[in-house]
Amino acid sequence: MKALHDAGLVGREPDGRRVWYSIATRHADRIDALLGDATVRDAQPDLDRIAADLTVRYRGVFGAETVRAHVQDSFDRLTRTTDSPLVASRTAAFAAARLDAMRRVDAPPERPAVLFVCVQNAGRSQLAASILRQLAGDRVTVQTAGSEPASEIRQAVVTALDEIGMPVGDEFPKPLTDDVVRAADVVVTMGCGDACPVYPGRRYLDWEIEDPVGQPLEEVRRIRDDIELRVRGLLSELVSDDSPAVLEN
Repeated sequence: MKALHDAGLVGREPDGRRVWYSIATRHADRIDALLGDATVRDAQPDLDRIAADLTVRYRGVFGAETVRAHVQDSFDRLTRTTDSPLVASRTAAFAAARLDAMRRVDAPPERPAVLFVCVQNAGRSQLAASILRQLAGDRVTVQTAGSEPASEIRQAVVTALDEIGMPVGDEFPKPLTDDVVRAADVVVTMGCGDACPVYPGRRYLDWEIEDPVGQPLEEVRRIRDDIELRVRGLLSELVSDDSPAVLEN
């Protein structure tokens, strides 16, 4: 409480031998942003609105019933693993990613697609995906998933990527689904055993990489650099016209 008081986040009012603390009014919005406002946490996602908007987006590709089913299923899967106040926007993003994957299966591929899978989709797979997105740009489609996804990406992973200029962006842990596996040309697994379904015509790689969960930042950096070397090697195989500037350290 002393640290919060010194930071100006709470007020202090002595009462005899007792001291009462209260949230400083001028910082109420800041604290709500950190802890989450109860009215926001209790708000229910408007799945009908999300489905209607995605139906417009995929008009001529998927019917309204297909879109609505994927929105509901994506919401159900996410709420089993997270209580994030951003579940509505994450549902929309997750459903869209799955619909994009379905569309890709039925259309000639314009670029190679890579799926990174680990257990929690909060460490190794996010490290690999962020690095590949940054190096490949729009030349490679990148997806991630977890066999037992966590609620949020590990902060040490976000920090380790930010240090080298590779943003996580709006990524979040997502459950593993058949549609993203079917849409991938290369499936890279990292510690998730046989949880990933196997389909003909896909290339499967198993990278033995230590899990960064619970590791100090220095160890997460070592894991990040190991993954980066592997990702650079994979990129050079996927995109034949890589320039030396893209692949240099």
